[in-house]
Amino acid sequence: MSPRLAAAPRRELTVVSADGSRLHVEVHGPEGAPAIVLAHGWTCSTRFWAAQIAGLARDHRVIAYDQRGHGASPVPATYAAYSTRALADDLEAVAAATLAPGEQAVFAGHSMGGMTLMAAAGRPGFRERAAAVLLCSTGPADLVAEATVLPLKPGRARTWLTARVLGARAPLGPVTPLSRKVLKYGTMGPGSAPDRVDACARIVHACPRRARIGWSKVLEELDLWAGVRALTAPTAVLVGTADRLTPPAHARALAAALPAGLGLTELTGQGHMTPIEAPEAVTARIRELAATYITTGDPRPRAGDAQVKEGA
Repeated sequence: MSPRLAAAPRRELTVVSADGSRLHVEVHGPEGAPAIVLAHGWTCSTRFWAAQIAGLARDHRVIAYDQRGHGASPVPATYAAYSTRALADDLEAVAAATLAPGEQAVFAGHSMGGMTLMAAAGRPGFRERAAAVLLCSTGPADLVAEATVLPLKPGRARTWLTARVLGARAPLGPVTPLSRKVLKYGTMGPGSAPDRVDACARIVHACPRRARIGWSKVLEELDLWAGVRALTAPTAVLVGTADRLTPPAHARALAAALPAGLGLTELTGQGHMTPIEAPEAVTARIRELAATYITTGDPRPRAGDAQVKEGA
């Protein structure tokens, strides 16, 4: 079954970031309910979170936004507008515009969205607002070197070729049977249902070429280990065991390095697009974090949290 479409947002707004970039923001769910902020990944959009919004907005206030250059957020005029600083600036602007003074939320980020949370981790505004964090299918550094999209031995040749593939300037073109097959191989688990592959393909292919290239350069040079060490909110990590873009080695290193880690969930057979591939598992983890760290207000990691393996 494909992810359910989220209902129309209760309200939409445009938020202006530190450098004047405009960001499209959606707010779903009842006013005053526990807040969840969703940050999507590279080449995606708010549509990527459709299943999580549908599952959580009944009793949570779900805030989702289009990263600059994605979805309904305009494409920056220059490549200088793409940076980890911009990721953090944009997140802070969205949080300031949608959360009440003193209000805390669960922040969940997938892929580049997780990197957004790491980039913002040391900022006072984020630290004050983050009740808990979910890092989903992401990594802090060495993304190109560690990616296994190309079936080659690790080394300079694979790293160079991977960078060329991820930063390719050619337009993606329309969604076709061949493009679905390529996207499934590179970003999803082998057992992914055709309708979920199609949903991912349509989202990724809708990303403007300039934004795709601009962010690829940032990801190629990424180093967010300082942000990992600064991420003091209770933080859970989730990854698919068949993730070729941010393989489980990243998630395991993150889980080991986080100051307030809540353990690692590995989803057997799932690829990089876990919120669409395994929507129930991702939604349940976000819901659990909200129930524990917003409802109870207890900021302490639980003693029982540990590494978990789940079936597909």
